[in-house]
Amino acid sequence: MEPASLQDFVCALDPASLPRVLRVCSGVYFQGSIYEISGNECCLSTGDLIKVTQIRLQKVVCENPRTGQTMELAPNFQGCFSPLTGPQSYGTLEELVSAVTHSSKKLPVCFLSTHRITTDTRVVPEDEPLMLEAVETRFGTCCARCVLGTGAHRVILHLPLSQQGPFWEWKPGAPRTLLQALKDPAMRDLLLTCPTIPWRALILRPQYELQAIMHLRRTIVKIPSNLEVDVEDITATSQHVHFIQPLLLSEVLARGGPFPLPTEILEVPEGPPIFLSPWMGSLQKGERLCIYGLASPPWRVLVSTKGRKVPRHFMVSGAYQGKLRRRPREFSTAYDLLGALQPGRPLRVVATKDYEGEGVENSGFASLAVGDRLEVLRSGQAHGVQGRDVDVLVCQRLSDQTREEEEEEEAEDQEQVVLPLYFSGGFVEEMSDGRRYSLEDLTTQFSLPCEVKVVAKDTSHTADPLPSFPGLRLEEKITEPFLVVGLDSKPGMCFEIPPRWLDLTIVEAEGQPGPPAGSLPVATVEELTEAFYYHLRKLPAFESQTPPPRPPKRQGLSKQKQPSSKERGNKSSQVLEMQQPPLLPKAKKKTLPEVAKDRSNMYSKIPAHKKGLRPTKPDIQAPDDDEHDYEEIAEQFRNTV
Repeated sequence: MEPASLQDFVCALDPASLPRVLRVCSGVYFQGSIYEISGNECCLSTGDLIKVTQIRLQKVVCENPRTGQTMELAPNFQGCFSPLTGPQSYGTLEELVSAVTHSSKKLPVCFLSTHRITTDTRVVPEDEPLMLEAVETRFGTCCARCVLGTGAHRVILHLPLSQQGPFWEWKPGAPRTLLQALKDPAMRDLLLTCPTIPWRALILRPQYELQAIMHLRRTIVKIPSNLEVDVEDITATSQHVHFIQPLLLSEVLARGGPFPLPTEILEVPEGPPIFLSPWMGSLQKGERLCIYGLASPPWRVLVSTKGRKVPRHFMVSGAYQGKLRRRPREFSTAYDLLGALQPGRPLRVVATKDYEGEGVENSGFASLAVGDRLEVLRSGQAHGVQGRDVDVLVCQRLSDQTREEEEEEEAEDQEQVVLPLYFSGGFVEEMSDGRRYSLEDLTTQFSLPCEVKVVAKDTSHTADPLPSFPGLRLEEKITEPFLVVGLDSKPGMCFEIPPRWLDLTIVEAEGQPGPPAGSLPVATVEELTEAFYYHLRKLPAFESQTPPPRPPKRQGLSKQKQPSSKERGNKSSQVLEMQQPPLLPKAKKKTLPEVAKDRSNMYSKIPAHKKGLRPTKPDIQAPDDDEHDYEEIAEQFRNTV
């Protein structure tokens, strides 16, 4: 096939003959220039091969040949089209008559002119149909007797055979739909007429979209047919050509096989690594992989270490075979206690910090001391100081008796402790569970987060790092599909890749790997980078966890011990009468020993909270005893200085 423009090739293409392989010969888009074509980046160079798999009619441009005006028609346009001209034009009327008489055709014939015809009696507009009935001699000149119009409006015109054209023979045919007119090769590039379009003649110029495959293009390339390139059809000589089509791991996961699938890495996504594993360094361009299939089970557990200044984070597979033992959980707020409470499972804790609940802000709440034992009962509401209902946690204070003695005295009334949910303190779970659990049993029977210690490592994972830590926190269960992947360069290494977060670009490689001998040695524990760990914490599973309630703002001691308005007014007037400078900052105790002896002239002190001591209540005096002698303090300070 000779090279042709892409538009001409598509218009003459039979969709039933697809797919077709084309070679780019020349055009505007060449030498590796990149352009944005229909939302797809396409690089067309001279010599590139394109495998056209489908064509789709996008729109049809309807053009008026007389004025150059255009309009767009949708592919579902309902109008009908009829041809106005034949495939050949004639320069004069004599040529038209000669062509008719030398053919099998007989007069009359219909024709039209693309230019205006001027006679002695009338002007014939361009594209106006005329009917040639006969050739006559009039006043010694051979003329063509033509009829303009139909019915009662017929007008007879005598045009000399030397009349200049061009003239087109008009062959009115059966009306065609838009799609029929485009598919008929005989109507291509002909002048047409359509009753629903206000033009005497028109030309249809369709625009198609080609869907094609190109080398190393992951997606289908969409190319418009009006692209100014010349192509050559080489389908007959390109049966051996194989188009390399890249894939993403997510696409392999979506299509579900076939497995095992030999592949080669074309591109690794940019960004920081997500795992701190040795196989991450092997994921480079050109490395051959073998995808064995989906990992089972599909769920993972997010784990963080305890008892370290800088915690480490791991993702543990549901296939982990190590044994775990529960450790007492630690809670920093009453809200955490409420979140850990499960129906039918008693939750008993021991306070690790003192808590004073009889202050002004927490009136009605109980006090706790280090070592107090509580059993969490339920949530509730209590009437706060500011007239608002406060969400609280209802607990039961337990004695220091053994479990058997407590069960014998269950009928007796025990003290209930009410703690606000915003209470920030410290609790540790009271438990005596010495059983060894598998990861699946532990996540099924207990809610997360959960504190554990690995007491037996996973024998299938020789480098299991979890038993070396004194404590682990199982934070969240994540369900996400992983692919089991092996490296050709390291046959004994298999690992699991999450396509959602590590979507490699690969290409299918030649050859079919044999089935693996025995079970695959897959690593069940992967250490996470800190950046990826906090990325996982932003998942919807974590975002659904509501934050604990915010505690109310604390009121200063100045508001707690405000004097009455009468006393405040008297003292203010005394200060104004003395016209003294503003009070100086409070001096140290060593500087004013005599002032320290008179406690009635001092501000109340905030008790110091020493480590390990239970906080004491502030010394709040009655309004009548709270007399501040500003004048005496200022005078004594002056004398001392």
